[in-house]
Amino acid sequence: MTEIRTPRLLLRRWHDGDLAPMAEINADPRVMRLVDDGRVRDLEQTAEEIERWEEEWDDEGYGLFAVELLASGELAGFTGLFVPEFLPEAASDAAIGWRLGAQFWGQGYASEAAQATLEFALQDRGLERVVAIHRAEDQASENVVRKLAMALERETTHPVSGHALRVHGIDLTEYQA
Repeated sequence: MTEIRTPRLLLRRWHDGDLAPMAEINADPRVMRLVDDGRVRDLEQTAEEIERWEEEWDDEGYGLFAVELLASGELAGFTGLFVPEFLPEAASDAAIGWRLGAQFWGQGYASEAAQATLEFALQDRGLERVVAIHRAEDQASENVVRKLAMALERETTHPVSGHALRVHGIDLTEYQA
């Protein structure tokens, strides 16, 4: 079982008990406003997402980790790697992503988990390159990407929603653990 411990977090595969807390996160309009089309997701949709995330682990050897707070055992959300199939020009890369419940914002958890995930991608999984894709107006994600030392590579448009996106990247030669 793949797990990563940081000073405050446990990044791990998904458990049955994660469904309800992740569904609460996905049901929060504040969390979802910059995700895909901005719609919230219900329990069934969240279960389908988690199933897809777990399948990606099997298919790619990486995926989205459940992020658990070590101090309390609470599920804070996810971070990890995925194949950005929605964006054809980046679909050959592994992308790093995150989604945390609003009560966990502003505490450095996303940056801590993303840094651990980036190290996992480039050092443990041997990936040569990782990208991050976020909506252009998502300043919180822009801050996380900056902390990861990822360079802005291009601005583009989501092929379905039409939202402005920023694509950042880093390769193994640029990465400093």
